[in-house]
Amino acid sequence: MTDNLDYLDGNAAAGPLSEFFAIDVVSARGRCASCGRIDALATARLYPNSHGLLLRCPGCAEILMRLVDTGDSVCLDLHGLSFIELRRG
Repeated sequence: MTDNLDYLDGNAAAGPLSEFFAIDVVSARGRCASCGRIDALATARLYPNSHGLLLRCPGCAEILMRLVDTGDSVCLDLHGLSFIELRRG
């Protein structure tokens, strides 16, 4: 990695990310990283358990997203999605 490139720290992403995370995300479309299915997150299967919420792909049953609330923090794992697309308006 080169140190002479111009860059901003992660705080510069606050504006664009707040637009992304301030909407009803279940209307967003995503692609399963395992089988490639593209669909609204609302079609995913939700499995609540002691380890948090698991959203699984309705096509292949792989985990798309994990949400864990520890009381002190909330962790969102999106490793099962290769992208999430939000439509404006």
